[in-house]
Amino acid sequence: MGPKKTIQPSNRFRNNEKSVGIGNAFWDTSERNGLAGIVAELSNGVLRTATDHEFVNFSCCSYLDLDSHPRVIEGAVAALRKYGVLDHCIPRSRVQIPALLELEDSLGELFSADAVSAISASAASAGILPLIASGHIGNGTRPLMIFDKNCHVSMAQTKPVCADETEVVTCRHHDLDFIEDRCKEYSQVWYICDGSDSLGGYAPVKELAVLQERYGLQVFYDDSHSVSAYGARGIGYVRSNSPVLDDRTIVVTTLNKAFGTSGAAVLLNGRPKEILRIIERFAGALSYSQPLNTAAVGAGLASAEIHRTSELTTLQGRLQEKIALFDSLVGTEQSGSAFPIRLVPMDDEAVIDAGRRVFEAGFYVSPVFFPIVARGTAGLRVMMRAGQTDEQIRGLGSVLVGVGAEAASPTHARLVG
Repeated sequence: MGPKKTIQPSNRFRNNEKSVGIGNAFWDTSERNGLAGIVAELSNGVLRTATDHEFVNFSCCSYLDLDSHPRVIEGAVAALRKYGVLDHCIPRSRVQIPALLELEDSLGELFSADAVSAISASAASAGILPLIASGHIGNGTRPLMIFDKNCHVSMAQTKPVCADETEVVTCRHHDLDFIEDRCKEYSQVWYICDGSDSLGGYAPVKELAVLQERYGLQVFYDDSHSVSAYGARGIGYVRSNSPVLDDRTIVVTTLNKAFGTSGAAVLLNGRPKEILRIIERFAGALSYSQPLNTAAVGAGLASAEIHRTSELTTLQGRLQEKIALFDSLVGTEQSGSAFPIRLVPMDDEAVIDAGRRVFEAGFYVSPVFFPIVARGTAGLRVMMRAGQTDEQIRGLGSVLVGVGAEAASPTHARLVG
């Protein structure tokens, strides 16, 4: 018997060996320094570990604190009592209880779109993007799919699957010239990007809308970080600012960030019912026997109702006050933005130690490093919430200024303090 074959991967669209090989060392260091794998109980907004270390979490995406809102909690309980089942374990294309349709109708009215629910934004993107690649969501033409270099892993991980159906390329972050050149070259182009990203930035939706109008460009946005926290009735950055909200634009958003519940929604406009049926039947995890469970549906209905009241405006205003207070204490490249995320830049070698010192002082901010961010752009990611107290924010700001003065990278040292 001759030598056994070995596999040589093409690594055209992903490279786990590189990502794990480099990134895992940072994760191991984070865990050794007590900054990952933390187990703690929450009480009155403060977390406590088994060793009685108390800290305030500044790395939580529940920007409006709706996940603990009494009406949201009661909504989940009420739905369970009403329907008497937690998880109706059968594909919705065969049998479904009315609760899911009630939620989608409510979300559709709230966002002025056809809303399709999913168990997560990752599941939604993993189901929708391959159908775009094959032309089943579209005009039947297999498009060129341009993935933004910085798009979230929930979208980027679908590249190999999409590439089995059509041509896939990656462009530099929001490279409008590249996108326009491809629109001139190909009959159909989709651009895949974050509408609001996890490092505090927004997509150039108005500039992309010009390309949509001029060339018929279609855009797939994940706007998870801005929905609820931004816009009238919490419709998010993309749907507040893009003038092209028709069949040229699809928005995916999670419901377990500022919306405060669980699951995700795909927001579509101008798509015929036949396309919605294709999604229901063939969009991967969206068509399996794992729709949102009844508690998540009930919580979602309750949160959607809050979004229709002045309470949402009050919470959004409170969040902006907290963001402004933080900006007055710690300068970052995101200062002045309505976005609730700030990145305090650090050297790669210093970011873990800086995060540990902040944690020891009673605050948790997540160190981010490659492959979460590009090499050389590590930092401490701070997430603001409406429920944080001014005292907590001032305390964190004081600590960050102290560690930042010592640990900031030479390029960004002026941004702290």
